[in-house]
Amino acid sequence: MTDKATIRVFIADDHAIVREGLKQILSDSPDIIVAGEAENGLDAIKLFRKAKPHVMLLDISMPDRSGIEVLKQIKKERPETAVLMLSMHREDQYAIRSLKAGAAGYLTKQSAPKELVIAIRQVAAGQKYVSAALAQELAAAVGADHDVALHDTLSDREYQTLTMIASGKTVSMIAKELSLSVKTISEYRARLLVKMKLKNSAELTHYAIKNQLIE
Repeated sequence: MTDKATIRVFIADDHAIVREGLKQILSDSPDIIVAGEAENGLDAIKLFRKAKPHVMLLDISMPDRSGIEVLKQIKKERPETAVLMLSMHREDQYAIRSLKAGAAGYLTKQSAPKELVIAIRQVAAGQKYVSAALAQELAAAVGADHDVALHDTLSDREYQTLTMIASGKTVSMIAKELSLSVKTISEYRARLLVKMKLKNSAELTHYAIKNQLIE
């Protein structure tokens, strides 16, 4: 039996080296134990049910389904679980989408180990965790006018497809990376072009760069 104050953490990330690094960081905190891990979205949902963690560290870019899709399923099944999103992406659109979908916090993988531990403890206590940079981003969003940006009308998959195309990936590459069919990705591309009133991938890429959706 662990102490009542012990925080049970579940790690979901498709990179083994990232999972090992996270476990190493958390092993130095006596109040935190790793209750399970998964390398893809389906396993994350299935194994999390058995682990019943207090906190889930969830990579936003999973190979079989997006982290936001997994997040929504986790919150639907077990709303008391605090989900802390981890990402390589800069802290803006993905962070806001994650928080709107029910995430308790958002951290980039470049964050310092100390910040990760603080974030876990904070969300386990029922609070939200955002970095200073993201807090400024959210404040700016609240202060902005209420016109909805075109990219905010996209579904999570369409938005993910947009950023991947804008990063130079082909439809085939995206399909392989997300474990989806080329036809499905082509449909996402077609839908997002219509929603955003764009003609082709070149215009899409220009839009993404102009609106700082990619680095």
